[in-house]
Amino acid sequence: MKLTLLRVIVLTVFCFATSNSFAQDITKPTKKEAKEAKKAAKKAKKEAPPEKGTIYFSPVPVIGANPAFGFIYGAGASVSGFLGEPETTKISNALLGVAFTTKSQTIITLKSTIYGEDNNFIALGDIRYLQSSQPTWGLGTGPQTSKLASNDFGFDDGSIEGNSEADMLEFNFFRFYQTYLKKVSDKGFYVGLGLRLDFFSKFEDQLLDLDAETPVITPFYAYNEHYGFDQDKSSLVGLSLNGVLDTRDNVNNPYKGRYAMATFTVNPEFLGSDQSSTQLWLEYRDYINIKETNNDIIAIWSYANLTTSGDLPYMNLPAIGWDQYSKSGEPYSQGRFRGQNLLYLGAEYRKHLYGSKKNDRLLGMVVYGNLTTASAKQSDIGLLEYIEPGYGLGLRVNISKKARTNIGIDYGWGSYGSKGLFLRLNENF
Repeated sequence: MKLTLLRVIVLTVFCFATSNSFAQDITKPTKKEAKEAKKAAKKAKKEAPPEKGTIYFSPVPVIGANPAFGFIYGAGASVSGFLGEPETTKISNALLGVAFTTKSQTIITLKSTIYGEDNNFIALGDIRYLQSSQPTWGLGTGPQTSKLASNDFGFDDGSIEGNSEADMLEFNFFRFYQTYLKKVSDKGFYVGLGLRLDFFSKFEDQLLDLDAETPVITPFYAYNEHYGFDQDKSSLVGLSLNGVLDTRDNVNNPYKGRYAMATFTVNPEFLGSDQSSTQLWLEYRDYINIKETNNDIIAIWSYANLTTSGDLPYMNLPAIGWDQYSKSGEPYSQGRFRGQNLLYLGAEYRKHLYGSKKNDRLLGMVVYGNLTTASAKQSDIGLLEYIEPGYGLGLRVNISKKARTNIGIDYGWGSYGSKGLFLRLNENF
């Protein structure tokens, strides 16, 4: 009996010691094992399919140049994620940018396209604050817009060609656009309402000189005098009715699908607009995937921006580069072509070039071309009377494969000596 009890005690101690040693082996792996486990976990996380709530954050420095702003420096970020299950919900995206320029400008922007769970709604946002300046020109398209002064809102002294610094219009600007659209069909149709606020202040027209022996009258000044707008500030407050068709597979970089939008906006004086007016925006995008590998895509973007009644403040007239993401009209300065009505057509050929082991979509390129035409009532210039071309090429660097976030570097050429370098987050459209 005593011997048996002794054996039990010995066996218990041995088992406890063995299990304790085994537990220590599990809880305290070697440095090599810990490193390999950490590496494996990181790889598994990276290769795991996206889930609801997954966020892709891609910060980038903002370094670039374009004709309107000069050299640009600052910081930007693309934030993408899923508000629902990725199998039934498109990825949402927001682009945030804070930048400064060598022309003493401050630019703060937040642009967003948000898809609700199961794509049951779309929320479009466009918020901007600018202490800025940009060249102003005569209205409409055509050679008269590259001259310098006359009473038909063009210029006439021949001293400035292309994108001059001498005709800069300085201003402060705040924009708040928010549109909410509800899905009404499983085929991708949405309808909704929007609020649109645009406030410009502290206008300073550097070329204007009313005290000269021969007064220099700029297009901005002449337009405001003719249509009864203030020379120092302007306000446009509107409500919009919107319809959207959206079958794109990804908002950042579509491989397939279509996008169409119709927006009718009413800007009544009683809401705060300087003058009552209405506008119509019609937009269409298409993506033609030449190969199933998504290596060759033809993308098409067109829009019509029309003043349907009344008169708009000068800076709210339809103009290139004033779309939601400010990406139309390369290689021209923002606002280079402006008028009561504007039509735009652009196309890109997107080509995959190179993939690495870590990212098989690492490098790509684009070749693009576009056409712009704008009208001007006072100068009797109609749509399609003059058509201005733009063309160029660019490089794409993928910084988030799952979100399809690209950094784009484009260079382009256009009429009247226009050319420029453009740095982008995500595709132009």
